[in-house]
Amino acid sequence: MQLSTNDWFSILPVLILSGWGMVLLIVELFVPKERAALIGWLSMVGIVGAAIALALLGGPAISGFTGMIVLDGMSAFIGLVGLIAALLTVWVSLNYNRDRRIERGEYYALLLFSTSGILLMAQATNLIVVFLGLELLSIPLYILAGFARPQPESEEAAIKYFLLGAFATGFLVYGIALMYGATGTTDIARIAEVAQTGKNATLLLVGAGLILVGLGFKVAAVPFHMWTPDVYEGAPTPVTGFMSVGAKAAGFASLLRVFFVGLHAVQTDWIPALAVLSALTMIVGNVVALSQTNLKRMLAYSSIAHAGYMLMGLAAGNRAGLSAILFYLLAYAFTNIGAFAVLAVFARSEGEDQTFPQVAGLMRKQPWLAVAMIVFMFSLTGIPPTGGFFGKYYLFMAAVDGNLGWLAIIGVLTSVISAFFYLRVIVDMTMREPEREMPNGLYPALAATLVVTTLGTLVLGVWPGPWLQMAQAGLGLFGG
Repeated sequence: MQLSTNDWFSILPVLILSGWGMVLLIVELFVPKERAALIGWLSMVGIVGAAIALALLGGPAISGFTGMIVLDGMSAFIGLVGLIAALLTVWVSLNYNRDRRIERGEYYALLLFSTSGILLMAQATNLIVVFLGLELLSIPLYILAGFARPQPESEEAAIKYFLLGAFATGFLVYGIALMYGATGTTDIARIAEVAQTGKNATLLLVGAGLILVGLGFKVAAVPFHMWTPDVYEGAPTPVTGFMSVGAKAAGFASLLRVFFVGLHAVQTDWIPALAVLSALTMIVGNVVALSQTNLKRMLAYSSIAHAGYMLMGLAAGNRAGLSAILFYLLAYAFTNIGAFAVLAVFARSEGEDQTFPQVAGLMRKQPWLAVAMIVFMFSLTGIPPTGGFFGKYYLFMAAVDGNLGWLAIIGVLTSVISAFFYLRVIVDMTMREPEREMPNGLYPALAATLVVTTLGTLVLGVWPGPWLQMAQAGLGLFGG
């Protein structure tokens, strides 16, 4: 097999990330353990390099490896979200890992490998590559979830995530096998051609349902969400933030290609199922979050609910819904990583206090930290002027345009429910007396993370137009 220039260019960002990750593993051998943060700073070189490659190559679509991989506008946009999440996670991790005494250089190499999985899933136009990207994303995340060993909570998070993730991957592979049996191919574009003929439609839809199970686990959609609260609670906080954004971005990238491209001809068969899945995910995520007393578990159920909002865009079955998903992912990346960065401030060597009293009185002790958290809670609720507001607005409008007004109404009502537990955090920060020891100051890298995430959340709310246009431009591959 001879590789062309297009083959190399199409996968260049993935090669930069994974190659630099392997370099870091070698460099880590010669770096003293007490200076492991140096590996974190070096990891940024790979992330920035991949971002430059995406910026230079993310114009006209570049297809490689006989059409199995494509670097187009959508994959560049999803890749941008993944790289932003990775960079911000590195910044949060630098001091968090030291405070928790889990500072090891391989942490950052695993983060780069997982990010390369995000990019590979976004570029996959073949179901085999979707599977490879999913494994490249997931296996490092299994290890990162248990990185705070020997803490029982972290080890429990890793084993639960691994066992359930492997089980979900089995569904995905079986679904791929059934779709191959129905169409004779694993290429998504050729699957679309066979789907138009109506040949083996039942077998095709059964395979699509199993793929939905596998990817639904990755995006934490109901009823494939049971792993989420325990894993989010036990994993190191920066890993939780990265997981909440990166896994969703990769999962929705594959869902868009499989359902909107490969199964576009039979969308009348899968739209009702996705609409019901979206409604259940929004309802369960928001209602169960009401009873949570742990901030990370509350944000875990919040993450489930936001998967439901994004599924609404896919169920709408139109280009407006797809561009709304991309915009929402970008807004969610800034918002959620920012919220977990605030929680990371409270990390101590003996563990983390993740209960609501931990943030009580934060406005009096650390007003800028409290203001940042208020912005993030407003965005998750969908209150202007934040990116979360316009993200939900675009999704609701897409649902209405797709004749799913009832689903948009459920989205609005569940957003009202979510205001209770998001605003509860704000009330605790501003109206209660401090009950715990407060951080005295912020490390520069963590402060930079909070500045970038806060500004990103606000810019997307005040100036959403160009970013939505960028998301729309990224859908050149998609019809409909």
